[in-house]
Amino acid sequence: MAEHAAKQIDTETLWGGKTSPFTTSYGKLMMWFFLVSDALTFGGLLAAYSFTRFNVSDAWPIGEETFNSLPFLGHGYPLIYVALMTFILIVSSVTMVLAVEAGHRMDKKGVVKWMIATIIGGFFFVGSQAWEWSHFIHGSEFGKVELADGSQAIVKGHFGKITSFDVTEAHGHHKKGEKIVDAFEGDLMHQFQHAVELGHIENGQITLHDGTKALVKKEKDEHMQLVIKKNGSKHKIGDKIDGKEAEDLYYGSINTGEAHKVIYGANLKQNEYGPQQYGHFFFFITGFHGFHVFSGVVFNIIILIGVMRNLYHKRGHYEMVEKTGLYWHFVDLVWVFVFTFFYLV
Repeated sequence: MAEHAAKQIDTETLWGGKTSPFTTSYGKLMMWFFLVSDALTFGGLLAAYSFTRFNVSDAWPIGEETFNSLPFLGHGYPLIYVALMTFILIVSSVTMVLAVEAGHRMDKKGVVKWMIATIIGGFFFVGSQAWEWSHFIHGSEFGKVELADGSQAIVKGHFGKITSFDVTEAHGHHKKGEKIVDAFEGDLMHQFQHAVELGHIENGQITLHDGTKALVKKEKDEHMQLVIKKNGSKHKIGDKIDGKEAEDLYYGSINTGEAHKVIYGANLKQNEYGPQQYGHFFFFITGFHGFHVFSGVVFNIIILIGVMRNLYHKRGHYEMVEKTGLYWHFVDLVWVFVFTFFYLV
């Protein structure tokens, strides 16, 4: 058998290890490694959320029932504000693409213009998420009520404005027959909800923090509907109760004088909207994502300062803009999944 000599390859053809065999720079490669690891973190959180959701017996919250408010306009606008937040964040991803494209053309003015637009979109999203958290924490005007049969229901409709507390038994600085009205907008509502949680309302009469007793005067509620979220001896998950029966059941629970018959909002101990685990996941996952968005805004501001100081123009490239752009696109993509899991599914 003939022997074949090994073929020699010259150093110009064989990669010698002195230069990168790829066109991707070290910085961009490390950014991709970070994004992949961060994607695994978010993937694990959303997988845990999904597992928990399908292993609880109580009804899981529905997005359009939980997030149905607009700033200054109140309730009755399901998912409108969340959709606006999402749209702004997606638009900011487009402006980031335009900033990167301008950098490829060495167009400093274009980079500055589109990065400023991206930063404004990021600030709008972070501020909107803070407002959404505030709404989630404080809850609806009705809260979640426990009915006489042990079932629990969320309440839809328009809560009639509380006009006054008419003092029937005076203590402290109040006088019998006095009408207590709002010192600040919503003050009576806050006192009413606090008294309801503590069981300080009985037969339409509220006991204030100083012991004063007063009749609650309020406008009529509109379009009240109870939606059962936890089974009781009579009502089952999914049942809907309207009209006068809904009012009788709701105020019948409130006027028993028992504490914790109504839960307002959500925190780490209680949750108006559904199982407690929902609140835990909502705070952690949306908060974790919000931290990423805020960090991205800070990174963009730092890079923008460098652009305005001609730092990258002197280097002959705007790769730093491209690297922070990769991070920004990742944050936007993650929100699409968070939005789907929490608000749509």
